[in-house]
Amino acid sequence: MIISKKMQDSLNEQVVHELHSHNAYLAIAGFIDSLGLKVLSRRFFEQADEERTHALKIINFIMDVGATVAVGAIPTTTNKFKTVEEAVEASLKQEERVTAQINNLMALAQKEKDYATASFLQWFIDEQVEEIASMSDLLSLIRRAGPANILLVEDRILREESDKHPT
Repeated sequence: MIISKKMQDSLNEQVVHELHSHNAYLAIAGFIDSLGLKVLSRRFFEQADEERTHALKIINFIMDVGATVAVGAIPTTTNKFKTVEEAVEASLKQEERVTAQINNLMALAQKEKDYATASFLQWFIDEQVEEIASMSDLLSLIRRAGPANILLVEDRILREESDKHPT
């Protein structure tokens, strides 16, 4: 094993955090879908898939460095929200927590002079900047639109998606 036992345990813990985020996004997507907001719901289902992919990426790294994968229990997440704004606020807070967790992993890698793990974690550091910016922008848009105009948010997201993927 080319990483320390402490790093191995910390990476395994991060897998649990990523899977918790996956479940949190599924809950948010389900809530938003129940309101008939299919475009916004799809965005959160995609985000859930991305979090699962992050967990798998870490698991693969753990195996690549000859360490042991040990996925712990995934804490439950809330699935009760009053508004779309509240659900998106929860997602932003989740991303902020994950960012702090990734930063702590990077600090540990640097302290241990574990350059392989530090190099691996840099991708996650960059990814978290994007995740927080994306959720902050979405929350700002939802707040500007207000509850009465949430369908305008759906339309805006749909237009942004079609701009990214013209047919």
